Amino acid sequence: MDYLGSFDQYSRTPQRVDDEGIMYSTTHFRKGLKIELEGKPFLIVDFLHVKPGKGGAFVRTRLKNMETGQVLEKTFRSGEKVNRPDLVEREMQYLYQDAEGYCFMDNKNYEQIFIDQEHLSDSRDFLKENIDVKMLFFNNKPIGIELPTFVELKITQTDPGVRGDTATGATKPAILETGFVIQVPLFINEGETVKIDTRSGDYVERV
Repeated sequence: MDYLGSFDQYSRTPQRVDDEGIMYSTTHFRKGLKIELEGKPFLIVDFLHVKPGKGGAFVRTRLKNMETGQVLEKTFRSGEKVNRPDLVEREMQYLYQDAEGYCFMDNKNYEQIFIDQEHLSDSRDFLKENIDVKMLFFNNKPIGIELPTFVELKITQTDPGVRGDTATGATKPAILETGFVIQVPLFINEGETVKIDTRSGDYVERV
């Protein structure tokens, strides 16, 4: 299945991500930096510069494969260089899900692109129709999306609210309209809309 259709004719408009040069040295390493290894895009999850008493310095890293989600550990020699991946972001709007996958529309040229569940990972737990996201492409293929930091979703099922109970800190499970289950304060009722932090999946406040 061709996810991208006629992407090439629009490839001049998106901005490249982490466009600081062709290669990165270990001195540039930081959490969240995107690098390329063996032709694959990786995200630096964690890193540690080590200067042993004997031998050369090195950097120990935990990397996440941005295509598969697999996490691995890799050690680099101090000063070693790695490629910057060919990553492009496009502003997209989520439309619907069907047998082909999750359908998004480019906000500039209205091109529709499908992406499968594997590449969405946990992001699908917060996908609501018409929500705007940033879709990430590697070598002209979609590999994932970046959600807004906060989304507002309706509670479709939870136990009845407890009136006046706003200070105890106790929580109860609630099912969102996307099917995702979160913990909410006891006073939250079914049918209410709540704000969710997409980074952690935590309840923020009632809307």
